[in-house]
Amino acid sequence: MIKVGLDFRDSFNLVILLVFSIIIIPTRCQDVEVMNILKSTINSPITFQWTDPDVCKWRRIQCDSSKRVTAIQLGTQNLQGFLPKELVKLTNLQRFECQSNALTGSFPYLSKSLQRLVIHDNKFNFIPGDFFTGMSNLQEVRIDDNPFSPWQIPNSLRDCVALQTFSAQSAGIVGTIPNFFGRDGPFPGLIFLALSNNYLEGVLPASLSKSSIENLLVNGQNSNNKLNGTLAVIQNMASLKQIWANGNSFTGPIPDLSHLDQLSDVNLRDNQLTGVVPPSLVNLPRLQVVNLTNNYLQGSPPKFRDGIGVDNNMDGSRNQFCTNVSGQPCSSLVNVLLSVIEPLGYPLKFAESWQGNDPCANKWLGIVCSGGNISIINFQSMGITGTISPTFASISSLTKLLLANNSLIGTIPNQLTSMPLLQELDVSNNHLYGRVPSFHNGVVLKFGGNPDIGKDKPSNASSYGFEGSGSNNNVVGITIVILVGAVILIGVGVLLYIKFWKRSGNNSRKSLSHDSIMVDHKYQLDDNILNVSVIGGGEGGGALSPTGNMVISIQVLRQVTHNFREENIIGKGGFGTVYKGELHDGTQIAVKRMQSGITDEKGPNEFTSEIMVLTKVRHKHLVALLGYCLDRNERLLVYEYMPQGALSKHLFNWKEEGIKPLEWKTRLSIALDVARGVEYLHGLTQQIFIHRDLKPSNILLGDDLRAKVSDFGLVRLAPEGKASFQTRLAGTFGYMAPEYAATGRLTTKADVYSFGVILMEIVTGRKALDESQPEENIHLVTWFRRMLLNKDSFRTIIDKTIEVDEETYESINTVAELAGHCSAREPYQRPDMSHAVNVLSSLVEVWKPIEQDVDDVYGINFDMTLPEALQRWQAFEGKSTFNLTRSPSSLHTSGGNTHSRTSPNVSSSHT
Repeated sequence: MIKVGLDFRDSFNLVILLVFSIIIIPTRCQDVEVMNILKSTINSPITFQWTDPDVCKWRRIQCDSSKRVTAIQLGTQNLQGFLPKELVKLTNLQRFECQSNALTGSFPYLSKSLQRLVIHDNKFNFIPGDFFTGMSNLQEVRIDDNPFSPWQIPNSLRDCVALQTFSAQSAGIVGTIPNFFGRDGPFPGLIFLALSNNYLEGVLPASLSKSSIENLLVNGQNSNNKLNGTLAVIQNMASLKQIWANGNSFTGPIPDLSHLDQLSDVNLRDNQLTGVVPPSLVNLPRLQVVNLTNNYLQGSPPKFRDGIGVDNNMDGSRNQFCTNVSGQPCSSLVNVLLSVIEPLGYPLKFAESWQGNDPCANKWLGIVCSGGNISIINFQSMGITGTISPTFASISSLTKLLLANNSLIGTIPNQLTSMPLLQELDVSNNHLYGRVPSFHNGVVLKFGGNPDIGKDKPSNASSYGFEGSGSNNNVVGITIVILVGAVILIGVGVLLYIKFWKRSGNNSRKSLSHDSIMVDHKYQLDDNILNVSVIGGGEGGGALSPTGNMVISIQVLRQVTHNFREENIIGKGGFGTVYKGELHDGTQIAVKRMQSGITDEKGPNEFTSEIMVLTKVRHKHLVALLGYCLDRNERLLVYEYMPQGALSKHLFNWKEEGIKPLEWKTRLSIALDVARGVEYLHGLTQQIFIHRDLKPSNILLGDDLRAKVSDFGLVRLAPEGKASFQTRLAGTFGYMAPEYAATGRLTTKADVYSFGVILMEIVTGRKALDESQPEENIHLVTWFRRMLLNKDSFRTIIDKTIEVDEETYESINTVAELAGHCSAREPYQRPDMSHAVNVLSSLVEVWKPIEQDVDDVYGINFDMTLPEALQRWQAFEGKSTFNLTRSPSSLHTSGGNTHSRTSPNVSSSHT
């Protein structure tokens, strides 16, 4: 029996070896062959060191654990040459980046597993029309500034169902924008669409309405007709933050933007827009930049609030505002006439002619005056569409209203019968319907040539834009809805089966893949960093394990929070609700549950951002992520529990909470803890992270009142080698650095500014923005700086709860000066966080633990990255359930450079 068992085991091992030899080794060799071909077609600099037989050791190349190439990152390397067609054989390739080089020729096909394509600023002249076929994992496409021969956005792009960013500016695109870039189209997660400086024509497609797009850039089309039609579709793009439509031929009015409360950057200049600038644009809560120059806008010049960058040149501009003074109202007669043409869509021919603030003195098109009053309105044969406005009735001096030979729809308003001097109404040869109102004797009515006049509804409603209402239509509509709904449900079920159940069911201990979550277009979850085990079973796919498994089942979280009972709520925010929970072993946890209403918008980005950051960094002053759950529409994050809650509670709400105000030494210690945590994010990890939302409510305290930074949903990873970079605006007003708020340019100094504001709050006990204060004192930073200039006035702003002796005052004064430096207006005037750590650490009494820290027992330092800490832990335990495919010293950053870690004890301030 023993001999038979050994033979079977040997035979099985032999089969495995043969399979490996037949499948794995040839594909690996194929990758080596392809990479050598690539090496021969581009002038790879010596610095690449592409000499090692193992291509996985080549600079800017990444491989997976089976030695298959997964990433080629060759951006900004002064490369010339061309890309070989053999690249398509790299079947595991997920990232391809060669931006800002001088590569030429046709762009080759790539692997269907591609997730990120960045090739902008090259000299490629062709891209295949079916290039995107089957690329269901592709999330980011940046192909700007390539002289592609004229091409249309291909239908094959529909296959890219995970697409979040599509940027193809100055890329030789012709034709129209396809009608599939919307939420109901194939890309429900698309948030960045940039098609500027191409040769596009036609209208903005209706599919954009209600899409999740945040940045829409379609400016500067070079075709003869350019993009045209109205901008009506954008009024329902509630996620929109930036719209650049300048340099086109858009007509009609600026639509109602009252639902676009995220919109901050609006550029509509150099079009043919008409009508009154809507109050909804002027009153946008987050508006920062607006450009309306060179249109035919009418009415009163808009007056935007202070601080908004406005380009609305009224001198030398085509805009036809009634005055040159912002906010000055137009005459009542002008306002009436503008109301009259509003239902007509503010026709361009009127905007071109109607100048000044007196229609009679300036001889407006279609307006005839007598004695300074309007006597005749003659809009005959002007090709106008729309409905007849009841506002005509307010022009009491009107004797003739002539609207014949146009394409007007709707009915004749009853209000027109009240016009006392009306002698003639001519609406003949339009598409009007309904009853003709009864006018007083002496009025000549002309309404011939309207086939449906006198009828309740037009006979061919579809021709005029009306919808029919019959039982057949209802039945057909309901049937279509049911069929479409069934198809969607079946499709979703199949996708869920493929993505989750089948994947976890076939392997009970399988690594988390990129497909499991949707990643924000600025981030990638690096498999070399995040490769945690998932324990199969249950809807959520796992339970919390002390050995490092991070996927937790929804059943466990429901149990430990008593089914998310209201009594367990410990906090609420924009992301969702935080619940306290307790595991079976008594460990207390905090469970952050995303709001279901933001599951498909802001939520996934914050959810994946926190996972991305907190699995790459570990520090004693950053809140630790213990696990997460992704189950149907549920997204939950599990953290260590911080019993004393947020710093904001102790600074601003201590009376309501029934707790004692913080002593100065405690405030100092908290400030130092925060500074150390942020310093670690900025410079002591393998990559640079920028928090973007530092504020007291995101600083949590333990029972010992030691602080930890939390809420990493808005964190941005700085691109390799870039001190600053452009990003969409996020954060909290009052803590946001001025240069970031104004331009979107982000650096680590933005966090330094926020930290300066927090120091001011610690000193004063006042919030960053306090509406209860007089106007000049609402903003803490400006008030604090002003008070800091005078020693006598400075004493009065110190929080009254702080007991101030001479030594304390000197310490407070030092912190106040540091706060002033950190919140300097110009970023170059602000110190690094390491300087803040040095200043604060000199004020805080050195604290040492009496007993050896449990992490010291394991040889773990809080400044280590997670993989380093885990390897130390595993070495101590002599076993591992983690799958770390590469040692931390060989991990690649997003830019492709290798960073070698020395001793993890980088700074004495982190021991």
